[in-house]
Amino acid sequence: MLRRLPFAYRPLCLLIAVLFSLGSLQVHAVGTKPQESIEPPALPVLQDVGGVSAKSAVLIDANSGQVLYEKDASVRLPMASTTKIMTALCALELADADTLITVDARAVGVEGSSIYLREKEQLTLLQLLYALLLASANDAAVAIAIGTAGSVEAFADYMNQKAASLGLENTHFENPHGLDSEQHYTTARELALIAREALKNPLLRTICATKKITIPQADTQGVRMLINHNKMLRYYDGAIGVKTGFTKKSGRCLVSAAERDGLTLIAVTLCAPDDWNDHTRMLDAGFAAYESVSLCGENGFDALLPVTGGNEGYVLVRNETNPSLTLPRERSGLICTVELPRFIYADVATGQTVGQLVFRADTDGDGQSELLARVPITTVYAVERRQEKNAWQRFVDWLQKKQIGINFTIT
Repeated sequence: MLRRLPFAYRPLCLLIAVLFSLGSLQVHAVGTKPQESIEPPALPVLQDVGGVSAKSAVLIDANSGQVLYEKDASVRLPMASTTKIMTALCALELADADTLITVDARAVGVEGSSIYLREKEQLTLLQLLYALLLASANDAAVAIAIGTAGSVEAFADYMNQKAASLGLENTHFENPHGLDSEQHYTTARELALIAREALKNPLLRTICATKKITIPQADTQGVRMLINHNKMLRYYDGAIGVKTGFTKKSGRCLVSAAERDGLTLIAVTLCAPDDWNDHTRMLDAGFAAYESVSLCGENGFDALLPVTGGNEGYVLVRNETNPSLTLPRERSGLICTVELPRFIYADVATGQTVGQLVFRADTDGDGQSELLARVPITTVYAVERRQEKNAWQRFVDWLQKKQIGINFTIT
């Protein structure tokens, strides 16, 4: 735990301990009080990932949403059961995970993949979400839609509202399961953005990465064993999801995501006869070309900032956050400019913003390059204003230092 540094620890000047892996460090004296801002750099797009069988494909950075590779990624196509990513996302916006759902008759016997729900059977939304995303159960999709929105139609309307709120212009839903319909479509690019949004939800992220689980069997002592259809979870290092899909019309559809050393990539293929290999090639190319960089390094930024009029002469300051950016592995250096005032006045509050770290990418080698991030520098502890003593208090202090005793005799 960090403690206040004793007054006696005054250095000759501002002490800066920066343990970054940066190309350059500059210190400027300023008096700004910034808010954190991140400007992800434009990433170079991969031109070739070794051959992709899919009719449409895309690879994106989950952090920024930027496209890293694409093949006809804006073509409208059916997406089969990858629809259920949006179904799960919307369901958790409409109801809590522990909501008990009574299976409606309309959810029984739905065409396609099923966990054979029974009318009036009761399961939690969480249990149905596992059935939806692992076993790709169409009956679970309908049960969720009716249980959270009242009907399949109302739920589909909500899915379309959600798509619009995400800025998706080439996506439209007519049902929560993905069975073929003329007005049920998306693009590889927009499906990747839906998956990105879903992975921001910790519960959905956990469900998508689960390989197998059991849920109750129709109010009996038995259980249903749910096995995740996504083979990437078993065969690809770092895989964390997301969803498979198939109909005769759509062909094989797959949304996958993998994470390595803080970098998360999302791959999507629509109508892909060799989807497992397509995703392996795209993800491998992405991890080979890009990395996640923690801007403030492992230990971050620490400095002692002089305090005028305080009961302590200095206050310890540090970076408030430690953002990460996705950057090309082959790149020029980063420039970090430390912007701090020469001193501050007491009183100083804990967590007070006193400056900022400004990060830039030195793309052209001359220091004139694009802004990446601004990270606030804040105080670690408070420093109170020094109380000025009057003449009598100073006299008493002097007597105490001299160890002079005064005796009074009353007669």
